[in-house]
Amino acid sequence: QVQLVESGGGLVQPGGSLRLSCAASGSIFSINTLGWYRQAPGKERELVASITSGGSTNYADSVKGRFTISRDNAKNTVYLQMNSLKPEDTAVYYCNMRGRTRGLWASDFASWGQGTQVTVSS
Repeated sequence: QVQLVESGGGLVQPGGSLRLSCAASGSIFSINTLGWYRQAPGKERELVASITSGGSTNYADSVKGRFTISRDNAKNTVYLQMNSLKPEDTAVYYCNMRGRTRGLWASDFASWGQGTQVTVSS
């Protein structure tokens, strides 16, 4: 079983910055795709940014130029640097990782973090 633990959310004023982190633990052989999603009250969960094992990134149009996703393979960790935050960025942010476990009973996995609240308000 692969578990994800997020950190870094909080309250920030418009124009401010936050950095989210998500670390994976467990019997991990490889992590192929890492992503950050968010869900605002009354809205569906949406993809914010993703990064592949090869380093290719993808961003929602609403965050392009403001958010940066990165990964540390040695630490099985993904980051989301959020700059120039806007009130509409307020949401619960979730990380997601997909990969393969190690061992005799190796299998594919897709895990979610518990979510971290980001509130942008003056």
